[in-house]
Amino acid sequence: MNIIEMAAKAKEASIKLSAINGDKKNKALERIAIKLEERKNEIIEANKEDIQRSEKENLAAPLLKRLKFDENKIKDVIDGIKSLIGLEDPVGKTIHSTVLDDGLELFRVTCPIGVIGIIFESRPDALVQISTLCLKSGNSVLLKGGSEARETNRILTKVINEASIEAGMPDGWISQMETRSDVSEMLKMDGYIDLIIPRGSNEFVRHIMNNSKIPVMGHADGICHCYVDNDADLEMAVKVVADSKTQYVAVCNATETLLVNEDIAKVFLPALKVEMDKRQVELIGCENTQKIISVKPAVEEDWKTEYLDYVLSIKLVKDVDEAIAHINKYGSGHTDAIITKDKAKAAAFMSLVDSGNVFWNCSTRFSDGFRYGFGAEVGISTSKIHARGPVGLDGLIIYKYKLIGNGQTVEEYSKHIRTFKHRMSDKNFPL
Repeated sequence: MNIIEMAAKAKEASIKLSAINGDKKNKALERIAIKLEERKNEIIEANKEDIQRSEKENLAAPLLKRLKFDENKIKDVIDGIKSLIGLEDPVGKTIHSTVLDDGLELFRVTCPIGVIGIIFESRPDALVQISTLCLKSGNSVLLKGGSEARETNRILTKVINEASIEAGMPDGWISQMETRSDVSEMLKMDGYIDLIIPRGSNEFVRHIMNNSKIPVMGHADGICHCYVDNDADLEMAVKVVADSKTQYVAVCNATETLLVNEDIAKVFLPALKVEMDKRQVELIGCENTQKIISVKPAVEEDWKTEYLDYVLSIKLVKDVDEAIAHINKYGSGHTDAIITKDKAKAAAFMSLVDSGNVFWNCSTRFSDGFRYGFGAEVGISTSKIHARGPVGLDGLIIYKYKLIGNGQTVEEYSKHIRTFKHRMSDKNFPL
């Protein structure tokens, strides 16, 4: 099936899927979880093939780590599906209602977006998370994963498709694209596709935006920061920074730049270096950092770099205002944290840092759909549109206005035979 046929089938399926109730969608999700467990050995073998091929092609170590999809990862995605099943159906919820006049009632009701095209990196677990979120929210999905995960993505798409159709979902709601030319064609399909979510570098996201009329929800680089204030609990700061950097380095919410208040640098940096040396993290720093601990010199480009590796850049700043200014200049709008005991400074940081996720005294690694209780996520939106930060179910729905009348005409109101009441209501849409 070519990409045009895929998109046409996805559009047709999306209309049917939008009317399927939550119980039936949950049954499909249950079936998917069962099938993933039943066919895990087949999935693991496909993943081993991808890893072996990628090793021969000298794929970078961080990408190899993302690519691995073993029994633990399969368990994680199944747990994510079970969590998703437990969430309320996001479709068909009345979020606003108004009595325009007696017998004329307006409802704003949630509905699926329609057909979503998602381009993501070499993480097979992302395919499961994305597709199940789309199913729960009533959307069709066209998936393009990294070529490194080709075999794993094929078997996962096949399992999810077969299991969901067995449970009564419409054929064509999920399809996988495999070539760059498919992506190029997809960008032209504004008649079929309602939203594109690209996960990748800033340059890649900009390329997608510049080459399509379809709305784009950008998930760009994760240039995340921790700022250690002069009023921080330094033991806590070492713990939080270490987790932010090393709990899993090859992800977009890992900290890449550490900002340290110069007043506590002479005490904090040596303690941090001891911990980072244990974790084999390469430190690079500004001139003032180099005067305190032994690190490689940082250059301007380091403040703009997402390492996705055991590398951390360090810069000393005079106060929270300088830290905020640095983050807003060099950050990607993803996730940034402050470690401080000062509530006023924390409040200023969280108000003024222009990112989708801002934290106080905790690891940047918490910016995740599953950890937020969203079940999973299709990505982290660094755009300023209807969804920002981890995009779960709420980010995959839109709304429509539904008006119920009893023969009213506009002429009656334009001639002042009748007048609008515009009274707020707490009624739910009755149909």
